[in-house]
This record gives sequence, C-alpha cells and structure tokens, in this order.
Amino acid sequence: MITTTKTAFDFFMKNIVNLDSSTVSNARKSRDNLLEKIQGFSGADDFFDLCSDFNVHFGSFARKTKCRELDDIDLMIGISANGATYNSFDNWDEVRINANQKEQIQVDCMNDDGTLNSTKVINKFKEKLKSVNDYSRSELHKNGEAVTLTLKSRVWNFDIVPCFYTVKEFNGRSYYLIPNGKGNWKKTDPTIDREYVKQANKNSNGHILELIRLCKKWNTVKNVKTMPSYLLETMIINFIESHKPTDNDIKMLFKKTLDYIAAGIWSPVCDMKKIEGDINTIKSNDRQNICEKARTDFEKVKQAIIYDEILNSQEDAIKIWGEIFGGDFPKYDQ
Repeated sequence: MITTTKTAFDFFMKNIVNLDSSTVSNARKSRDNLLEKIQGFSGADDFFDLCSDFNVHFGSFARKTKCRELDDIDLMIGISANGATYNSFDNWDEVRINANQKEQIQVDCMNDDGTLNSTKVINKFKEKLKSVNDYSRSELHKNGEAVTLTLKSRVWNFDIVPCFYTVKEFNGRSYYLIPNGKGNWKKTDPTIDREYVKQANKNSNGHILELIRLCKKWNTVKNVKTMPSYLLETMIINFIESHKPTDNDIKMLFKKTLDYIAAGIWSPVCDMKKIEGDINTIKSNDRQNICEKARTDFEKVKQAIIYDEILNSQEDAIKIWGEIFGGDFPKYDQ
C-alpha cells in the first residue's frame, strides 16, 4: 500500500527507476560472453589482431547511472596498431591514423591517401559479428561510430566501438581513438568518466548514482526537449562537486538539482574527460523550455515537501510528485 511519500518513493526507485538486479546480472553475463566471442576473431585472415587489454566497458551501464529500461550496452574493442601511427596534433575529433601498408586488413580499410578509414573498420566488425550465434542482426549505428548488435532473446542491444590506444602525448595523457562517424577518428577516454562518477558518488555519501537515475527519469517526462544523457549526468556531477550538499534525502537533493539545472542550462558545460570542451550545444529556445520545466518542478517539489512534512497531507504530496514524474509514479492507495 502506498500511503506515504516515503513508500511511494521507495517503490518508484526500486521498481521504475533503478535497473532490476537480475537484469544487471544477466546483462553482465551476456556482455562477457560476447567479449569472449569477439576475442575469438583475433588474428583471423580477414580480421584485425585484437588487444583485450584495451577493451573498455563504457556508457551509463558501465558507470551505473543507467535507469530503466536497459536498452543498450556500450563496449569498446581494442585493436592492436601493428605499426599504424597517428597524428597527435590533429583536432581531437578529426584524428588521422596512418595505416600499416604491410598489413592486409589495414590496407583493405585504407583511404587513397594511406589513412585508415574508420567506417571501413566498423564494417569489418559488422560483417564478422553476423557469424555470432544468439544475435539477430548487426548494423551500423545511426551516429556512424559503432555497430549495433541486436540480440534474439534480450531487450538490450550492444553498441560495439572499435578503438586504438595511443602512447602518452606531450601532455602526459594517452587516449583511445574511436570512429568519429565521418571516416576519421576521435580521442576519448571513458575510464576518466567512470572514475569521475565513482569519486563524485563517494563525495556525496553514495547518493549520486540514484540521483542521476532519478533525474534521467525526470528528463523523459512531459513534451519538452530532453537533455542529452551525458550532458545531464555531467551537470549533476558538477552540482555535487561545486555545492557539496550534505542532504541524505534524495528528494531534497533532487530539488536542489532542479534549481541548479534551471540556471546551469544557460552556461557552458565541459565534458568530464576534459577533451571535448563545451558539450552544451542545446539551442536557445530548447534551453528556455528546459529551464522553465526545471523551475516549475522546483516549485512543485517545494509544495510537495510542505504537504509532506508540515501539513502531513500525504495524498496531496504524492499527487504532486506524480505531476513531476508522470504516470509511472505510484498513486496514493490507502
């Protein structure tokens, strides 16, 4: 029975927002099984030498910030360079890799100027993945940066991203090079994202993961321009790191986060990896809509807290939370 805001929130977080533990367990087993099968391609006459040391679990599932439903799992698959080189001073999102012309698989994926075409590399993965059992199809992801592998018996897909790993550059950093969707490559390092989130969660007494999931659920409610997931996640972490709230109640953290988003959506937001620069590319009118939504719901949260903690009107409080989170939020049921 849902008779208090606490029971409503407990139900909402457990059954609507957070991933089911059995789903997480099955997804990890499925992921590890796929990685093992992909590693079996390594060194084949028609494929690359793979380097599992450079495989990376990335994305919100790896960072434990994914909310229901689990729809995709992101994997980066390390390729051995085998003599290929790259231009370290290229723009971060237009990196050229010079193919080793003594290696046939690289020659097969080469442009006329001798550079390695990332789209051709992805297509090699796409063709090879067609041979994997338990998967219905493999196709190029809409962003051109990955192969999407669809499973026969699971609700989630895998996005497979080939990558190289660089030597340390002049700034002391190494990077992963992944397809940029246009034939060249771009720098990234999702291990930094993962550690950044992990440290922020520690700094927030373990509350930030659920806060991010809750905000992602809020982000999908109502007919308003949604924020890109990575942008929203970065803003929440910036809020925690800069304001260091001491609240242990996720409802209070959520209220303060809405206030931060309403103001912060107008400002530049630097990516956690410190590679991409400003990732807040939302258009002005969409920023206005997001701001208004955050402001409106901020006021509603204040009202719900008054009903809950001062007026002791649990039914009214739960109704307001339902306006904020939509029809999935549980109804008052005495």
